[in-house]
Amino acid sequence: DDIFIGTGASSCIKNIMKLCLTMDNDVKPGFMIPIPQYPLYSACTAEFNAELISYYMDENNNWTLDPDELERAYNEARSRCVPKAICVINPGNPTGQNIPPDNIADILKFANRHDLLVMADEVYQTNIWGDDDQFVSFKKVLRSLGPDYDSLPLASFHSVSKGFMGECGLRGGYCEMTNFDPEVKVMLQKLISASLCSSTSGQVAISCMVKAPTGDAAELYKTETASVLSSLKERSVMVHEKLNEIPGIVCNPLQGAMYAFPRVDIPKKAIEHAESRGMQPDFLYCLELLEHTGICVVPGSGFWQIPGTFHFRMTILPPKEQLEVFLEKLAKFHVEFRERYG
Repeated sequence: DDIFIGTGASSCIKNIMKLCLTMDNDVKPGFMIPIPQYPLYSACTAEFNAELISYYMDENNNWTLDPDELERAYNEARSRCVPKAICVINPGNPTGQNIPPDNIADILKFANRHDLLVMADEVYQTNIWGDDDQFVSFKKVLRSLGPDYDSLPLASFHSVSKGFMGECGLRGGYCEMTNFDPEVKVMLQKLISASLCSSTSGQVAISCMVKAPTGDAAELYKTETASVLSSLKERSVMVHEKLNEIPGIVCNPLQGAMYAFPRVDIPKKAIEHAESRGMQPDFLYCLELLEHTGICVVPGSGFWQIPGTFHFRMTILPPKEQLEVFLEKLAKFHVEFRERYG
């Protein structure tokens, strides 16, 4: 009764957000969204005519969440909406952090203090790269906080599209509801029943994900899984090290997920040139990178960022040999870009 399946985690997230909408057009519901953010959240907020409440993650502290920043965002938003939920992506997309348990506890305490639903997007939970890191779910930390938090609602999301499976096209995901009021769960059941059911292929994929093979296939499954994750970890370390060797590029350690989100120093002339063309400076950087090298990355402005900072998102998924070539081309391009606009 606490789990429902969707056609990807995205559909589950949208259905949970729909629960927070109001019938009064004069009272907007608000969703606290981490910046940088996965664009699904800003798109859904716009679709539902809700208020997006931006809270900034702390890049200088490996993209953790500062409780004071949460309070600032919440208090500033109260005059224009009714904050309903806080969304957290862990491990992070696009930022690649793995939030430690004590920071998760801070977020849960904040949500409990302000009567907010917690939406924990945990679709990258099997992608953990730090030597001393392990994934700790919001539910586990919530249970450790004791009976005072038994009424704090938590929606946790997982998907077959991420992790080591990466079966994006099969469209399978699920949501686990913790501490949801029974009447709310009844309303949610009515809501998702309007879509009849999730895709059959997605349901099969979820079954394969949550129930590891047994018998003769078990050992092969363990070997292949370990091989995929070990290779990704090796690439995450290499990408982090090589990016930080490039003058003017700084990247936090890749603790999880599939991405690096380095900060780029863009010269003043490049900023002015981008503005004259009506584009964001990091969009200009990524566009010229594509034009000069054939390499495509995503500008940080597409995920939003602290004003005055510039980033791009890249993935660690290509084979190691291709990543090495990419990083060599990136380093050469970056030097030439700075000289061109220096």
